[in-house]
Amino acid sequence: MIPSSKVQHILFITSSRIGDAVLSSGLLNYMQSEYPNAKFTISCGPLAVSLFEGFPNLERIIPLKKQKYNKHWIGLWRNIIGTRFDIVVDLRNSAVSRLIRAQHRYIYGSYVDKKLHKVEQNASVMRLSGVPPSPKLWFSEAQREKATSLIPDGEGLVLGIGPTANWLGKTWPEERFIEVVRWLTSDDGLMAGARVAVFAAPGEEEAARGVLASVPQDKQLDIIAKTDPGVAAATIARCDFYIGNDSGLMHCAAAAGVPTFGVFGPSYPHIYRPWGDNAAYASTPESFDALIDYDGYSAQTAGCLMTSLSVDMVKTAIEKSWPHITSSS
Repeated sequence: MIPSSKVQHILFITSSRIGDAVLSSGLLNYMQSEYPNAKFTISCGPLAVSLFEGFPNLERIIPLKKQKYNKHWIGLWRNIIGTRFDIVVDLRNSAVSRLIRAQHRYIYGSYVDKKLHKVEQNASVMRLSGVPPSPKLWFSEAQREKATSLIPDGEGLVLGIGPTANWLGKTWPEERFIEVVRWLTSDDGLMAGARVAVFAAPGEEEAARGVLASVPQDKQLDIIAKTDPGVAAATIARCDFYIGNDSGLMHCAAAAGVPTFGVFGPSYPHIYRPWGDNAAYASTPESFDALIDYDGYSAQTAGCLMTSLSVDMVKTAIEKSWPHITSSS
């Protein structure tokens, strides 16, 4: 363990993808706890920037926008070459972390077991033993205020729904989300009478609109393409339960401590399931590899690959996990 008093500057290089960036936040939380006086420079993709704006020990965020010929790494190097870092954590295995002045380096490499969950992989980068640090999100005051305007305080529970994803193949059919929402919010449902907040990123509005329209108007909370990821996460944090496809928003929900249920198809639950005691999931009977093993498969043209996951399967999994995930929150 490095003495806390000797750590003043930490560089943290994380993912461009929202989900992976969220899953890496456990390391930030761990380091903030171990080195409470250190200042952090965080480099991530532009989409993930807002997720770190509320981090209390933040010195600056450097967006890492992909450029041809890896010029984005040159830009990062120029941004930080004048700083001597006490600790560098690089989850991108970049040359930058090897070319700057640093006392201690932790770099994602071939020694990491890629079969582990991403949270466990990240912990192994810093050689942490025992239970890996769980993802955590921090929200700025502005993000909290916007979230409150989108989900105002009111009576009853709030059900968050994420019916979209960045790839159609791993998007559970819209009509099945509608069935589950009606079941959960029915008079004898687990969330009877709940308001329903429907989330989707810009460009994913169409399927989300159908789910929102199925909810009684006085129970609708429209969070479709209205926020950046940081505000979306702060808004999800106001929900009492969240169910959605494998996506960055699902990981935001779990990291925010909201009881979370993920719906999985062509992805790897053992690596990307929602993390934590307050999380559970259901997946198609077929694995990712089996789902895409057909003539003519193309990620660009594939339709929904999750039709084998029935509504009854999801209902059963929610009922089975309900007492556990809600008591853990």
